[in-house]
Amino acid sequence: MARKKLALIGGGQIGGVLAQIIASKQLGDVVMFDVVEDLPQGKTLDIAEASRISGFDAKVTGTNDYKDIAGSDIVIITAGIPRKPGMSRDDLLITNANIMKSVAEGVKKYAPNSIVIIISNPLDAMVTLFQKVSGFPTNKVMGQAGMLDSSRFSSFIAWELGVSVKDVNAMVLGGHGDTMVPLVRYANVNGVPVMEMLERKYKDKTKAEKVMKAMVDRTKQAGGEVVKLLKTGSAFFSPAASAVAMAQSILDDEKRVIATCCYLNGEYGVKNYYLGVPAILGEKGVEKVIELSLDKDEQAALDNSIKAVKNLTKEMANLGF
Repeated sequence: MARKKLALIGGGQIGGVLAQIIASKQLGDVVMFDVVEDLPQGKTLDIAEASRISGFDAKVTGTNDYKDIAGSDIVIITAGIPRKPGMSRDDLLITNANIMKSVAEGVKKYAPNSIVIIISNPLDAMVTLFQKVSGFPTNKVMGQAGMLDSSRFSSFIAWELGVSVKDVNAMVLGGHGDTMVPLVRYANVNGVPVMEMLERKYKDKTKAEKVMKAMVDRTKQAGGEVVKLLKTGSAFFSPAASAVAMAQSILDDEKRVIATCCYLNGEYGVKNYYLGVPAILGEKGVEKVIELSLDKDEQAALDNSIKAVKNLTKEMANLGF
């Protein structure tokens, strides 16, 4: 049986980690595209030469020609400039929109039957633009954001409580930015509400709420925290790992429920916009959006995030994209 094929558009930090993880997991053969001559060839050769050590037979190659992504089952897009200190995701809009338009045209021409996962920022706008330019079915175009934001939230909870992160379940909704909505009420450790565990730890409800608020705020600013520490780039391992988990759920038809930037058609009161919500990912891409019951405060926070996404999308349209 022929191996699956995954195309990576962008040979930067995230692209390199993507290639390494995909090959190590043997999810399929990898082709990395980048406009910089010899960069993807060099990076993939380095990874391929570790195949004996890492124990994989998947082919890992680089290219500067879109035609080499032909036949790809999954396309993961990281192309664009990364955030720098003091830069918001929205600051990237014009530059990365031009890049995404070109990418969408290339993928449409050479990999028209692929399922596309986008990591490029500002995420919600880039997913919208790719789908508009490519004309791909909305269930086959999605963004990686909620998976990462939810993992960050879960990690902070695990560190605070001193429990295995494997037992923490936490979900983040909304746009990939400062208005994202970590759902405190739904966060649990194998079914035990996190707030209940915090109250037991501190024996003080007010203290528990204060600690949770700090974790929520850190989740919202987590990408910026990494940017500030690195000084010369943005997060690359965690976004790559998140996208690989999404790709694996699709390739293996796992039907995992993953927070995904996907197209909404009335769910959560939103129509014709991409937004981060829990969704079932399987062989058809986004197979079903899961609607959670939100209380008044949660809905208000999500509405605020929806407003920010709509404004960003409108701004992109006003710029001619």
